[in-house]
Amino acid sequence: MNALRKFSLTLLFSLTMSAAHAADDKTLRLTSLDWPPYTGESLKDKGASAAVVKEAFKAVGYTVIIEFYPWSRAVRMVKDDPGYQGYFPEYYSDDTAKEFTYSAPMGSGPLGFAENVDNPIVWNTLDDLSKYRIGVVQDYVNTAEFDKRVAQKKLKVDTTVDDTKNLLKVNGKRIDLAVVDKNVFNYLLKTSGKLSEAKHKLRFNPKILEDKTLYICFKKGAAGERYAQLFAEGLKKINIDAIMASHLK
Repeated sequence: MNALRKFSLTLLFSLTMSAAHAADDKTLRLTSLDWPPYTGESLKDKGASAAVVKEAFKAVGYTVIIEFYPWSRAVRMVKDDPGYQGYFPEYYSDDTAKEFTYSAPMGSGPLGFAENVDNPIVWNTLDDLSKYRIGVVQDYVNTAEFDKRVAQKKLKVDTTVDDTKNLLKVNGKRIDLAVVDKNVFNYLLKTSGKLSEAKHKLRFNPKILEDKTLYICFKKGAAGERYAQLFAEGLKKINIDAIMASHLK
């Protein structure tokens, strides 16, 4: 009797664990950052990009758990912690592609410069910007040519931890320009209390650097490639532009 009961409990435990494992296989843990309106823990659906990610994976039967951290940590955790499958939203760069598997494109945003209305800057090529001090965010990918020139010290940059701090520096004329996504710029000016006194002194430079495509970066390896393939299949089943537009308006 005791042996039979022990066998039954063991079988039940095995079935329960198998079911839990199967459920876990249908769940992805991704990291992100507070980068409104694209991502943010307090945003509706966790932001425009997060909404696309969740809907695409839902379309292929997967659930996504998103955890928010400062950007450098969000990237590092995917590198170091086996419990995370990827991070987003990321721009493409050859260096990043060496360490991660890129997903299919999941939307885009115009990348350019914030400037002080008292100091508008006219430029045509990056060479024209060599005399200015430009704010960038630590560990952000910008454009290939911009980042190349920074590495070659052909552009003078000032690094900080987020876009808000860069915008405050532009307002205070401590830097001349700050690299920022236009949608992020507009959102921060409308919602950030820290920028309430600065918003009338800031504007988005009319010339953009690039319309940047957004991606998920998955871990390198077979699992990452499989998730990238599943995500691509899911994207075909949803309306990316409609989801993005509804959260960016």
